[in-house]
Amino acid sequence: MKKYICEFMGTLVLVLFGCGTAVISDGNLVATALAFGLSIVACAYVIGNVSGCHVNPAVSLAMLIDGRMSVKDFVWYVIVQVVGALCGSAILYFILSNSVINPVNLGANGYGALSGINVSLLGALVTEVILTFVFVYTILGVTDDESKSSVAGIVIGLTLAFVHILGIGITGTSVNPARSLAPALIIGGTALKQVWVFIVAPFIGAALSAIVYKFLNRED
Repeated sequence: MKKYICEFMGTLVLVLFGCGTAVISDGNLVATALAFGLSIVACAYVIGNVSGCHVNPAVSLAMLIDGRMSVKDFVWYVIVQVVGALCGSAILYFILSNSVINPVNLGANGYGALSGINVSLLGALVTEVILTFVFVYTILGVTDDESKSSVAGIVIGLTLAFVHILGIGITGTSVNPARSLAPALIIGGTALKQVWVFIVAPFIGAALSAIVYKFLNRED
């Protein structure tokens, strides 16, 4: 039970601080990338030894494929991650509703008119698959070696910031289905119609990273 509570809390923090910074800073690239990355760093050193600090269904899928978690845990992780993300988005919505900022996007991801460069559907899919692949592949590598455990949280957080630097202007950077689903459910509209991309693509990227990691990094 403790690990599920930790995943709930971690995902809530990630969405509240990451998406909150994106909205309040008007999508400032450096501020938003750091907010998402530092959220992971902070959570990793608090809940990492309890739940692994996945706070992301795509990461959990990769761990499942790599044999590091059971199907039961995977299902419960995804459930509590989505609920945590929804709570984070709801808190952000409440805060913004009581300010001069109109909570019209809550940091939702998107393509076309919702993209900084008006990226196409295909472009968004490819971008998210690649960004998630890089992010999750790094996680698989740094958490597979006990000697790297002391720096794992920093490496993962910096990698999340790294992929955000490229992705923010393209899709807003998802790499996390729960992080994308939560704001889309609350604000609805076009963001909700497009959110399937930011659920499917991260799962594809995570699955590919786990498969490639098994092939390249596991001994025969």
